[in-house]
Amino acid sequence: ISDQKPLGCWSVKHGQILTCPVVCNFETHEYIAVHDDKVLRIWKNEDMNLDKAFKATLSADVYRIHSLPHGGPLVLFRGGGVRTLDVLLEAPQQEIENVTSDEAIRWSGAFMEGQQPVLIFTTEKDGDFFVYIQKPKLSSVHKYKLEQQESAKPLCFTAHITNQTATLLCLYSNDSVYQVLIPLQQDTEEEEEEEEEEEILSKTLLLKLLVSGAVLKGTSLVVLDKDHIAVLGSVAVDGKEAKEYLTIWNTKFQTLQTSKELPLGTSGQLWCYEEKFFLIHGKVLTVIMYKCETSSLAAAVGKLKGHQTSDVSSFVNWNTLEDEELLVSFQSQKSVPLQAESTMNLRSRRSTVAEEKPHTLSFVQLFLNFKDAPTYVLETKLKRMMARAPTLDVQATIGCVVTALTDRCRRNPKHYPQNFLQEIVETWNLSYSLCPDLMAVALEKKDLHLLQICLERFPDIPEEITYACLKTFLSISEAHLQTMDVDLDSAICYIDVELDDKEVKTEIVENGFSAEMDQDMCDTKIPNESQSRSSAESCPVGLQKAALLNAVLHSAYTETFLLPHLKNLPAQQAILFLRYLYYLYVKCSEKVNTTLPGTRSPTINQIMDWMCLLLDAQFTVMVMLPEAKELLSNLHKFVRAQVRFYSQLNKIEGSLQELQRLNHLRESQSYSIEVLEII
Repeated sequence: ISDQKPLGCWSVKHGQILTCPVVCNFETHEYIAVHDDKVLRIWKNEDMNLDKAFKATLSADVYRIHSLPHGGPLVLFRGGGVRTLDVLLEAPQQEIENVTSDEAIRWSGAFMEGQQPVLIFTTEKDGDFFVYIQKPKLSSVHKYKLEQQESAKPLCFTAHITNQTATLLCLYSNDSVYQVLIPLQQDTEEEEEEEEEEEILSKTLLLKLLVSGAVLKGTSLVVLDKDHIAVLGSVAVDGKEAKEYLTIWNTKFQTLQTSKELPLGTSGQLWCYEEKFFLIHGKVLTVIMYKCETSSLAAAVGKLKGHQTSDVSSFVNWNTLEDEELLVSFQSQKSVPLQAESTMNLRSRRSTVAEEKPHTLSFVQLFLNFKDAPTYVLETKLKRMMARAPTLDVQATIGCVVTALTDRCRRNPKHYPQNFLQEIVETWNLSYSLCPDLMAVALEKKDLHLLQICLERFPDIPEEITYACLKTFLSISEAHLQTMDVDLDSAICYIDVELDDKEVKTEIVENGFSAEMDQDMCDTKIPNESQSRSSAESCPVGLQKAALLNAVLHSAYTETFLLPHLKNLPAQQAILFLRYLYYLYVKCSEKVNTTLPGTRSPTINQIMDWMCLLLDAQFTVMVMLPEAKELLSNLHKFVRAQVRFYSQLNKIEGSLQELQRLNHLRESQSYSIEVLEII
């Protein structure tokens, strides 16, 4: 998520529907999915085709699969039956009991109590709500009925287990959160006899959801720890349009810890995992880091009226909103979210916070004090402060510095610290996500050297930015490039340049390629020897442009997301890029190990992948353009010759292996001369 890169994608056949969320088996590192209610699929990350994955058809409809880190996956069926995955796979068609008596499941959650997995789910029937607690490994089931409330009904649930007690939190339609405590019973014979008698669970009011005096209409809630919950909802004030908020509450002291408006809207769903919130904000998945400290009354003083609506940046990592203040933008990118004195900090931790706060604020104060100062003055101040940055936070701090510098560049185009930015990127191990505006500013300024460095070093560059860099590199003239500072190490070792910047022609002996041998294999007219040698030997671009294109070849990408952008590449630029890729392909084939000399030179796999990708995106254009005909013909001949050459090698592979076997059988001390005929 931090690199914003999809790692895998699988799809079911047309007409099939995934009917419950996919989960990961922590023990086997496999994915588990259910489609069409009863068909179970299990596959690993390296499996490409979901249709060929393990398949098991079950005897009952599945409601949800829960995966526990140390308890294994649990399968909850719509009828309330629960099985561990291992037991279910032993006999997929085993009969599943109906526990819920035609009740509809509304929510479920899985937890660990010691070494035993526990599954809690709620159901509804005719306006009544029920709670079930199951221990699958002990075949234990307990059913309870929730206390009714005429004026309101539960909207959503969440739970946690502490000290053998299950705490069920219910968000009701009257804008309140109620708490239900359920002791985790030990099964006895008496309980089994009284199983038919449903115990009614009483609830207690935990919170009234009020934000600055206005009612919060909650849509989702999650438990952060035993004293804190998060509620996602909307607030309408004085008849105005409702605004959505993420709020964090202290349930121990019934106070609002902090809240943040979500101006782009949400889907109404909120997830929490490993101290991170996940929610849909606008059209993107937003991940918000948080850190809960032990709740204390001192930390909650002054927070009873719900006025703290602006300090969420000291509590979480919030990167989605575009118009953050400078102070917020600094704090939102810190790897340790609790920097300032937050309502969720322990008093015992105040000394640590006090040490961190001046450093963070000093950066902010520096930019505020020197926002109009000359660039060299600001650079000097920043270098001194960066040298004193805490080791734990240095990467995030440098990312904040770069972000603030790029913001300054956009506000005042005259201020562009080119050398300073290049020095930062070369010195520190940054990523695109730490300074997302840096490459956009570099594209505006045509700072090719900085773009080259970013392409070579950033692991998470979006495909749109990679394409923008490629288009920019191809569009700039060779004459202009010669006046610019570019790192040539990746290209200078295999492109020999004379004083007039013309490449020195050297004889090329390609692995398995012969124009005479291949002449009868291609229907296209073969150009004469000089034309063929010229197209194969001379680099179609200058040394500077070659080095820049090599940086693009090194950048990581996902084919699905890059292909639509490459389709928009102008035809002449696409042909030029393909000619360069063909040149690199021929150069690699000169060497037995298919490796180009130099530092950060493209690999044969990178060249082939980009060549295939470009042909997929531009094939129709290439076929229609007369100037691309000769290039495609030469490329076609060369590839076919390579295939033929390696095919011939494969034919004698068996004979070579036999020779190797005979050598092992022969006595090592004997001497002989043998002539073996390879047929």
